[in-house]
Amino acid sequence: MSMAAVAMAHGVNANLLRRWVREAELMPPGMALGKPTACGIEAPEAKPLFVPVSLPPLAAAAPVADIRIELQRGATAITVTWPVSAASECAAWMRELLR
Repeated sequence: MSMAAVAMAHGVNANLLRRWVREAELMPPGMALGKPTACGIEAPEAKPLFVPVSLPPLAAAAPVADIRIELQRGATAITVTWPVSAASECAAWMRELLR
């Protein structure tokens, strides 16, 4: 099998593979690839991939105290203020008004 075929099979550039082989051949025999040895250097501790972030609580929106309806017909204009707690009654009143 050619070096180019090996490189392609592993998704490596063939020129880069040739360079690695050439450099490995030029290494002294004791430094050639072999079993890994301990070098006395400890690997840094792995950092977590997810870091939770604490956010301040969202400020509650000020509740709307009233429903405000402004109607104008010709020269007549009226403003009606209705409590939000009675919104269904306000809707019924508007249905009757608009009939």
